[in-house]
Amino acid sequence: MKHILLVEDDARLANLIAHFLRQNNFKVTVIGRGDTVVDFVATREPDLIILDIMLPHMDGFSIMRAIRPTFHYPILFLTAKDSDFDHVRGLEIGADDYIIKPIEPHVLLARINTALRRVKPMESSECDEIVYGQLSINKGARSVALAQKTIELTSHEFELLWLLASHAGEVQSRDYIHQKMIGREYDGFDRSVDVRVSRLRKKLGDDIQSPTRIITVWGKGYVLSPTAWA
Repeated sequence: MKHILLVEDDARLANLIAHFLRQNNFKVTVIGRGDTVVDFVATREPDLIILDIMLPHMDGFSIMRAIRPTFHYPILFLTAKDSDFDHVRGLEIGADDYIIKPIEPHVLLARINTALRRVKPMESSECDEIVYGQLSINKGARSVALAQKTIELTSHEFELLWLLASHAGEVQSRDYIHQKMIGREYDGFDRSVDVRVSRLRKKLGDDIQSPTRIITVWGKGYVLSPTAWA
């Protein structure tokens, strides 16, 4: 049974969500204030976090910054604000997805299941590895190293890198990446893929202004260069 941490200060909404998720075979812990979340995550490590942005004592963005360096499982932002600024800001600091209130329960369930499917447990028999120059990606261990230095990636960032590296030298369309990473069709406006590519570039030491490792092919998509990792 997967353990979901729901961080929401609206008690009525939290109870409704928790009841629905428990009916769908999830273990749910509800926390109603932000300042207790960091310690809880450090000691209990849930399988997924649903995190409201506007919380008493510590907001969702601050919580995300505090836990993301060591918490590598999915985090879904819950927001009442339907604005690109909030969504992009959340993705830039490590959110896997965002859900806008009011919440449609079955949409929430679909988003949760999609996020959890991207997190595969390490199996001893799984040792797929991709190496390009000084870049090494191990799918079994879900680890990345560049010039023998470990690169810490979120689960979503790892999946994006693996997707691009598995097809190095081939352009992957934004539509295809969006479908694979977000689990739904690209609507022409969602900037999730662009934000995540930008974050991945930063972590891999790529030039943000003139990238040479993950290249934008205008009007088509993105391509990982297999020769830019010397």
